[in-house]
Amino acid sequence: MPFDLSRAENIKSRTILENDPEYVVTHYSETIYRIALMQVGHKEDAEDILQEVFLTYYRKKQSFNDEEHRKAWLIKVTLNCCKRTFSHRKKHQYVPIDSVVSPVNFEHEEDVVVYEAVMSLPESLKTVISLYYFEGLSAKEICSVLHIRESAVFMRLSRSRALLKQKLGGYCDL
Repeated sequence: MPFDLSRAENIKSRTILENDPEYVVTHYSETIYRIALMQVGHKEDAEDILQEVFLTYYRKKQSFNDEEHRKAWLIKVTLNCCKRTFSHRKKHQYVPIDSVVSPVNFEHEEDVVVYEAVMSLPESLKTVISLYYFEGLSAKEICSVLHIRESAVFMRLSRSRALLKQKLGGYCDL
């Protein structure tokens, strides 16, 4: 097979684009923000975590095998930042703005009810539910990101669904 210069240039330009800060921020901001918001439940904390994740990304200058590896790394850093936020909250008392103002505006009342039910789940269950349903990660991808066995992912999904059915009491189908 002869060397294809245009193919090599496309690969090189794609690699440059994928390492471009603007590309990474544009491509992953929404996912990171959603995960952070689902974990911490406060818009302002989620925005801080979003910034912290990208600062960590650019400081580390990590090399990745592919986009899936980059996405998994960013999700793991996001979850670690969320954990640091929780530990900081335990050490320092404050009144979140969300206690006065709703963190997310929903168009339908049923969305608010489901959101509140998910937010009330224990952290480990909430994490798996949000990665599976809201971010579209497979169980295999979740076990890779969280460093748990795939059977643990399925168990947490099952427990989450059972708790949500109980909390929502037939309000919607799961």
